[in-house]
Amino acid sequence: MTAELVRGQNHPLPDSRLEIRVTAGAPVLACATLGDDRGTVLGVEWIAHPGSPTLPGIEVSRQAAAGLRFHVDLEAVPDRAHLVHVLLALPEGVGGPSRFGTTAAPFAAVTATDGTEIASFTITGLEAESAVVALELYRRQGAWKVRAVGQGYAGGLAELFGDQGVPQAREFAAGIQEAVARHMASAIQAPLTGTPDGVRVRSDRSATATQPGQSAAGTTGAGAGAAAAPGVTPGTGGTPHQLPGTPGQQPGGPADGQGQQPAAASHGTAGGRVNYTHPRRQNTAPPTPPPTTRPTSPGQAPLPVAGDATGWSMEERLYNQVWGMFEDLARATAAYRSAVDFAESRMDQELDRVLSDPRSRIGGTGDAAREVARAKRDQLTDQAREALDRDLGQLAAESGVVEPALPPAYARWDNPVWQAYRVPMDTPMALRLGDLHLPERTDLRIPMLVRLPLERGLWIDSGRSGSEAALMLDEGQLRKLAMDNAVDHAARLLAAYPPGEFTVHVIDAAGSAAMSLAPLVGAGVLNQPPASGAAGVSAVLAKLTQRVDLVQMAVRGGAADSLPPDLDTAEQLLIVNDFPHGFDDRAVTQLRYLADEGPAVGVHLMMVADREDASAYGPVLDPLWRSLLRITPVADDHLADPWVGHAWTFEPLTMPPGSQILRRVLEQVAEARRAWRR
Repeated sequence: MTAELVRGQNHPLPDSRLEIRVTAGAPVLACATLGDDRGTVLGVEWIAHPGSPTLPGIEVSRQAAAGLRFHVDLEAVPDRAHLVHVLLALPEGVGGPSRFGTTAAPFAAVTATDGTEIASFTITGLEAESAVVALELYRRQGAWKVRAVGQGYAGGLAELFGDQGVPQAREFAAGIQEAVARHMASAIQAPLTGTPDGVRVRSDRSATATQPGQSAAGTTGAGAGAAAAPGVTPGTGGTPHQLPGTPGQQPGGPADGQGQQPAAASHGTAGGRVNYTHPRRQNTAPPTPPPTTRPTSPGQAPLPVAGDATGWSMEERLYNQVWGMFEDLARATAAYRSAVDFAESRMDQELDRVLSDPRSRIGGTGDAAREVARAKRDQLTDQAREALDRDLGQLAAESGVVEPALPPAYARWDNPVWQAYRVPMDTPMALRLGDLHLPERTDLRIPMLVRLPLERGLWIDSGRSGSEAALMLDEGQLRKLAMDNAVDHAARLLAAYPPGEFTVHVIDAAGSAAMSLAPLVGAGVLNQPPASGAAGVSAVLAKLTQRVDLVQMAVRGGAADSLPPDLDTAEQLLIVNDFPHGFDDRAVTQLRYLADEGPAVGVHLMMVADREDASAYGPVLDPLWRSLLRITPVADDHLADPWVGHAWTFEPLTMPPGSQILRRVLEQVAEARRAWRR
């Protein structure tokens, strides 16, 4: 579980090879220093910076950006070094902000190389400072820990280096800043829009776009609403789930990694617009497109490019781009809704002011005042809608080039990429569960991606207490649709993992899901037939519970090689249909245990259930429902984003009518598994 640190708090580091991912509201440059047991940096050769980005065990980014990564190998750090300081600073002389107080709070996350987040720290409280010691990795009795520092310096890198004992700190810091400024001036192509902070903004926004978190008038938009609280809200009934975390923010971390609310609307002037593009979008122009995609005139906006985001691979760039589109749509809609609310509020205030005089309520004066107020309201609303339509049009164009470029794990079933599917040799970063959209434009759908391995179980709600679409179906249809959806998700998971690295178990106590399970059973991708009856339920739960216990003991004891040779070390998925049918109190307790402890050791839960069926258990099962991510077999607006809290409509992925893709994919998976066993 991720440790959310506050200033001064420390946390042990279980791995020696780490990544430190930093996001900020404006481009920052990265440095790292090695210090002795007193924290002193013995010379400039102990400093990694953009001009000299590597030290033994440390590598920093070569350029300033709003999203950075530090690569750390603690085993390679010299024995003389007892401290590793992670430093951030604002570039000088490039037209960007001069102090952290005018940008969103930087966010740092320490992760393992597989992306598992170990600890995170939101660096709040910075004002005049332009450089900060974000984190400290320190060696204590042979083990390494991370400490949240957050010490800022108004004098910038020069003051920071001087505090760490670097000789000629001012000259050295000036050299770093000059090199960064030169690199930014020469390496960054013409930006999409000339904003002073270098944050990527849609190309036709005015040059008066403001910093994230401010309106064009310099105030935070009130209509955006509070961002969802860190973590996941229950999401059952009418309460929305918070969506899984974004790049740089794993579930349980601060929303947007910034510690402050996003901008919502432009209230001050008619021409000003809010920059609601988040800092993790690529802040430089994309690679020059081929001649066929270049604009035909200087004033035409560049066409979108698939992979227009930061990342080490195309897959990671597409993942980050999808989440960037998701956040851009959230913020664009927040700006529109806030502007509409402001227009309505302004009209009400003007009417109250005019009609507060009883004499103006009679005759034509009152009617004229109403007409003027409504005209102003309509003008503001039309301007807001025009801006929204322009931004949504650009996002739709971006979606049009991103969708065809997605790999199978990210793609819909009707994407041609599935026609050329081959069993992968590596596990992808994420998996697509469905699509998300907002009522302002229902045809603009953003893929809902969750990281792999799954960090939470899934609950496919087969109840009729949710959306209108669910109420239109009878109980039997909805239950079958939910189980069909579970089989599709299981097939996508099997198709995403290399042979032998994912195992599916099924509990169908009443045997009611035989038709839905036919593709999995017929293809031979299940190690055992679906378990039925109370005895079958008990046997499967006992086997998986024992596996969780054994792996936990091995991990805690540092004896992973002592696991029984017949233990299946692959990721495990348990599909449970029609819970709680066939479950006694012991089985319910085991299921709760698997939901809580299983994901950390590779045992994942997918429940197909109607919560009303388990109402006899009362609040005992509340923790179980809260621990699972609720999705639905039909469209339902029960999910909330972590930035402004919109209610997003989730739509499950559907198989094209008459398609044989599912059968062909499962046959390939089964053949690859048989070849792997031989």
